[in-house]
Amino acid sequence: MFTKLAFIEERYEELSQKISDPEIIADQNKWRKLCKENSDITPIVEKYREYKKAKEAIESSQEMLEEKPDKDFEELLLLEIEENKEKIAQLEEDLKILLIPKDPNDEKNVIVEIRGGTGGEEAALFAGSLFRMYSMYAENHGWKIDIMNSNPTELGGYKEITFTVEGDGAYSRLKYESGVHRVQRVPETESGGRIHTSAATVAVLPEVEEVEFEINANDLRIDVFRAGGPGGQCVNTTDSAVRVTHIPTGLVVSCQDEKSQHKNKDKALKVLRSRLYEFYESQRNDAISQERKSQVGSGDRSERIRTYNFPQGRVSDHRINLTLYKIEAIMNGDLDEIIDSLITHYQSEKLKNTQD
Repeated sequence: MFTKLAFIEERYEELSQKISDPEIIADQNKWRKLCKENSDITPIVEKYREYKKAKEAIESSQEMLEEKPDKDFEELLLLEIEENKEKIAQLEEDLKILLIPKDPNDEKNVIVEIRGGTGGEEAALFAGSLFRMYSMYAENHGWKIDIMNSNPTELGGYKEITFTVEGDGAYSRLKYESGVHRVQRVPETESGGRIHTSAATVAVLPEVEEVEFEINANDLRIDVFRAGGPGGQCVNTTDSAVRVTHIPTGLVVSCQDEKSQHKNKDKALKVLRSRLYEFYESQRNDAISQERKSQVGSGDRSERIRTYNFPQGRVSDHRINLTLYKIEAIMNGDLDEIIDSLITHYQSEKLKNTQD
């Protein structure tokens, strides 16, 4: 580990000089790439230098102890040595985590798809509640949300809704939300006051740029149709809605939220590109699926990941056996405690795998 850290520090020094070189600054693409690399390794170098400083402090204290100081000063030196040893132990753990290979998608924007599952109208209402929860979470982080496509119901829920979340590190935090979310509550549609269980599925995809993944136009069938909505809402008088079918895989994406056919087509292709990227990545990773599961969870949309129990005011994440009695705050976008716990858990799993 320390050989690797010494190499990273050396690379950091090299990069610091390069990004100040006028010739490199003139080549903006190269300069941005080097700046990104420099930014990525800066936290590792800072932590490593902190580690080295603590080691030097211990050596210095031990040298002074050899000079047989008076009792008070000796006690002070021994205390400093003990404090720095504890600090080193923690820094070593921090460095191990920092050296875990990063998910290359972590800094990307995301596309989130929420679909009402079992439970009829109540499932659609819950899908709407989840959309509101993620919208408020995004707002808390200063991220921007843009609805790509939606299929609202009469009571204000969604059969399905697709939206983008744009902001620094959006995927690094929201990627843990993929899976089945279950709700237990007395639904607005239930007059008898009985607790009802329903579910919605959430899929979180990294937004993929055209330069990263190109779609062959010959593989696409594009159909246009008239947009519609409940109670006559969102109904256009022109064929502005777009349905894009990727013929080789059978994946279909529809978009009707924009009044412009061109904008709907662009949004549909953006979603399709991310779905195809996920589809081909999952195929590529079949051989190492167990490793992938241990790193970021399976991401399987059929996997029940969380239950929201309104009568008891609790939210339980089944992957890490975490239960919080703050359902109102969570539904208002206070997700950080859950997501931080998930990140810590999966970092520990990754660390175990790298040490095995």
